[in-house]
Amino acid sequence: MNRKAILKKTKKFVKQRFKGAEGGHDWFHTKRVLANSVHIAKKENANLFVVQLAALLHDIADAKFHDGDETVGPKVASEFMIEHNVDQLSREHIVKIIESVSFKNSFSNTDNPFNSIELQIVQDADRLDAIGAIGIARAFNYGGFKNRELYNPKITPNRSMSKEEYKKSDSPTINHFYEKLLLLKEKMNTSTGKKLAEKRHAFMLSYLDQFYQEWEGIK
Repeated sequence: MNRKAILKKTKKFVKQRFKGAEGGHDWFHTKRVLANSVHIAKKENANLFVVQLAALLHDIADAKFHDGDETVGPKVASEFMIEHNVDQLSREHIVKIIESVSFKNSFSNTDNPFNSIELQIVQDADRLDAIGAIGIARAFNYGGFKNRELYNPKITPNRSMSKEEYKKSDSPTINHFYEKLLLLKEKMNTSTGKKLAEKRHAFMLSYLDQFYQEWEGIK
């Protein structure tokens, strides 16, 4: 099967898998990550096929929806790629990207020593979708999905969480800005990703300023 056909089959597979998914981690999230990945990849010396396939499969079985099991996604992706005759070198690379792309894996570099420009691109694209206007919408959508408080002034953000604490956190959604979203600008890998993150980061700061003023009844 040629690469164009594989990508077409993968899109169909991912769309089917995400039917009824939580709105922040659905097909449209994957579609945006794919678009961001391709945009960044055009500026970098990267394997576009690996980038596209990894972007499409990066969230195929997010651990947060599988009782924290981080092996499900790579396993599902690997089985799909074997079935569709993706070459072994690309397949192994993509599985490593899926295993490494998540923000929670940034808590300890020793957990995921793997690195490649393709990982950096997909990771930047995924992080871009977690910030800015879309990122804000996704954060509150997921918070509602988990029945979390919007904000509670008595619960302060935990800025020094371990990976396990982050995975188990059920803090208010506003805390998530300080525990993850506002940290992503400094964690971008590529120059293109860093430039794109600047505006989205600034938008979140503006949003938080407005939020707190409205919370106090000032505006």
